[in-house]
Amino acid sequence: MANGSLALAQSVAQRPAPAHSVSASGQPLFASNCASCHGLDGRGGERAPNIAQNSEIQGLSDTALTRIVQDGVTGMGMPAFHSLTASEVKAIVLYLRTLQGVHQAAAFPGDTKRGKEIFFGKAGCSACHMVGGSGGFIASDLSGFARTHSAVEIRSAITKPSASIDRPSVVVTTREGGRYAGRIRDEDNFSLQLQTLDGSFHFLARSDLERVEPDPQGLMPTNYGSTVSRKELDDLVSYLIVSAQASESTPKEGIEERE
Repeated sequence: MANGSLALAQSVAQRPAPAHSVSASGQPLFASNCASCHGLDGRGGERAPNIAQNSEIQGLSDTALTRIVQDGVTGMGMPAFHSLTASEVKAIVLYLRTLQGVHQAAAFPGDTKRGKEIFFGKAGCSACHMVGGSGGFIASDLSGFARTHSAVEIRSAITKPSASIDRPSVVVTTREGGRYAGRIRDEDNFSLQLQTLDGSFHFLARSDLERVEPDPQGLMPTNYGSTVSRKELDDLVSYLIVSAQASESTPKEGIEERE
């Protein structure tokens, strides 16, 4: 992650969220025009996808989202809403950003520089997780995690790994006595692909396996609530928030660009 992008995002994070960013008019407009397909929380329904947590949607600019609401998306079942005024469309987009967690995250306090040091140092998060292209890859990439999760939810995911965002880890024992601990990346009726902590991939035939069972220890430490102070947790959460805001400014291929 470039230092300039991080500094810019930190500056934005420390400003109070503008009053119009949580405009009360956006909620009823979203409920009446969007929720029947996307759900009241924006996380998808039977007729339309999740637009609160989808990284491609999060990566679109407000201008691109406005264009989608106004003009629809050809071939994807997204209708145009020409009857809405410009201010109404803006309110919907702002409310969607709230559902995506952008504005809740912006108000969270903390020392992001210290948080980065904790992520890559004391807490050891980078051994498994990646942020901004740096870190491990056995667990999920947390670069954009804070865009769809509040500060409280991020803290809970750190201190209560039972609510982990990652797939559970497993221990695989082969018939010849081999033992592997890691996460299943792919599987079918005949084989499974396991990634171990060192990043190695193991392709194992099911006929060669003795058993596959949940790892009782897991990959995520369960003692962050006691080994990391509350202030350090605040700093760590703030680092993830600012990193998500920095990654949001990275150009991504948008829906309108693929048509």
